[in-house]
Formats: sequence, C-alpha cells, structure tokens
Amino acid sequence: MDPATRNVQVRATIRNPKRMLLPGMFATVAITSGEPQRYITLPQTSVSYNPYGDTVFVVEEQKGQDGKASLLAQQKFVTVGGTRGDQVAILSGIKEGDTVVTAGQIKLRTGVPVIVNNSIQPANERAPQPRDQ
Repeated sequence: MDPATRNVQVRATIRNPKRMLLPGMFATVAITSGEPQRYITLPQTSVSYNPYGDTVFVVEEQKGQDGKASLLAQQKFVTVGGTRGDQVAILSGIKEGDTVVTAGQIKLRTGVPVIVNNSIQPANERAPQPRDQ
C-alpha cells in the first residue's frame, strides 16, 4: 500500500473475452464482505449500564380496574451491541415499535405511571464532539 496515494497494487486474473481490458488500466473494485444487518438502535442515553445487566424503560399501555388505559413504565433487560455516534445497537430485549424512555430513567421504576413528552429530543450525532459550556 502506498501511504501517499492510498493505492494498492493487486494482481488478479480476469476473463477478458471481448478484449476490453488492456494491461496497465486502472480499475475501481468494490469488495463486499458479509451481508447488511438490521438493528434496533436507541440513543445511548436511554440505556442504563449496570453491573448486573443493561436495562431500558419501555412505556406500555395497561388498562386499570376502571377500564381506562394508562401508560406505565416497564424496566427490561437488554443486550447491547456496537455503538455508532450517539446510537447503540440493541441485540435483544425489546422489539421494533416499543416506546422507550430516553430521559429521566433515574426517577422511574416498574409500574410507575408516565406521561410522554416528545418536546425534548435526544442527540443523534454521527460523530459526537465534547462541547464546552
């Protein structure tokens, strides 16, 4: 590999029945490795990292004794994967479409009624940088 140009010399054997390729020609090669993967991702602020297991709070709708529906917090253990920017992959523990709490988890426990307020959105930077405030 040439560090100045980031070019790599490769020798390969390619069939050329129409004689379109000539010696010394340049080529761009794309090598695919593996298959694209789909993950459920969450903001890193929504995961509580603990020695006994990583958890998130999910908002679930439940009907009370009076028949009215209410939103309750439910703590669930999750298996986290790799991170990219402000997002973390969730390998197991929740399913697509679950409503996850992204702020205020310290005040929650299982069965506590919650009110959804989407006015504050979590950060979603590809390459987060520390900020002086």
